[in-house]
Amino acid sequence: MSGFARRLAGFPWREFAADAFSRVFLIAQAVCAVHVVNAHVCSLAVVTGPSMLPSMNLAGDVVAVDRVSARLGRVASGDAVLLISPEDPRKPVVKRVLGMEGDAVTFLVDPGNSDESRTVVVPQGHVWVQGDNIYASRDSRHFGPIPYGLITGKVFCRLPLTEF
Repeated sequence: MSGFARRLAGFPWREFAADAFSRVFLIAQAVCAVHVVNAHVCSLAVVTGPSMLPSMNLAGDVVAVDRVSARLGRVASGDAVLLISPEDPRKPVVKRVLGMEGDAVTFLVDPGNSDESRTVVVPQGHVWVQGDNIYASRDSRHFGPIPYGLITGKVFCRLPLTEF
């Protein structure tokens, strides 16, 4: 038997394999924990576009989203929320809640061209959302009240993207 084969036979393969498996299992646990926290507790999202001006920057902001509040029904008028777009389910958007179920919401139909307003009563299980920039926002004025179930979280902290 050659010297290399003798050294190879003397290597503690079982201890090495057990240690490697232990480390891989620990990394898998950490990845699972990060996923659960991101999907169900708190996450970060990048918000870009003109619809939330002046509250959020046109170039983009990073927002921290509390995902527990939406599940517990702790979203109220005035809160900025992250929701699934009713027009494109693959696109998350941030809007401000202006009315909860049963509230009467008055809004300008076409704010850039006329002063015509309309009043809508928000149906049960729905909310009325609008962007802070009413001149450049696709919101409930266009697609109506949205089901509460489309809200995925409540924005609780905003950091300008320029800080990163």
